[in-house]
Amino acid sequence: MFFLYELERVITLHPSFFGSRNKEYLTRQLLADVEGKFIDNYYVICVMENAYDISEGKVLPGSAEAEYTLHYRAVVWRPFKGESIDGIVGDVTGQGFWANIGPLNIFVSRFHIPSDIKWDPDATPPQFTDNGDQVIERGTQLRIKVIGVRTDVTELYAIGSIKEDYLGSVTHVTTLPSANNLEVLYELHNLAATCLDAHHIPPLGPRGVLWTEARQRKGCEGNLVVPKVSGASK
Repeated sequence: MFFLYELERVITLHPSFFGSRNKEYLTRQLLADVEGKFIDNYYVICVMENAYDISEGKVLPGSAEAEYTLHYRAVVWRPFKGESIDGIVGDVTGQGFWANIGPLNIFVSRFHIPSDIKWDPDATPPQFTDNGDQVIERGTQLRIKVIGVRTDVTELYAIGSIKEDYLGSVTHVTTLPSANNLEVLYELHNLAATCLDAHHIPPLGPRGVLWTEARQRKGCEGNLVVPKVSGASK
């Protein structure tokens, strides 16, 4: 589920960065530190432009460095128990399979797979199948219900099930971005702008470092569709 979240971060700035471009350096460091990372059990999709406040710098005792506190708003994502989300199957074993949903790795045990879908180790590649239309192998797109979530410092894990109505194979999956897929991350920022009705948020250009290209564009463009991450029973 997506949220608009208020967050705070303290950043230390070296004296060599003092000057008229202070704000630019602090903004760059903020984006590098939090976007695509887990903060307070939430995965930060993107920091909203011009939605942050930078405090006055305080010189640290015994050092020439200055400390700044940044209050900012970010579009974040967090899965919840009972939520249905779409993902792509990664590893498949006789005990179940792992699916990737952006930053989330979710495991589905064989006990949470419909009984008519059996493990076939002799198939190429090894897969779960009902010897008909249902095949679960690497790359299969599935809708999965979250039945448990665990958060580490930098990782997010979950267990899921496809043993209910309206779960299992789907024809199209819109995944969440990972830290290594920045183009998708910026595309999702544009989607979130429409979702939040925040028309003052400009769309980002590809790999828009410091929003350079984005500042030249105003408003949301096109008919954007927000990815469906819950409510699979349609």
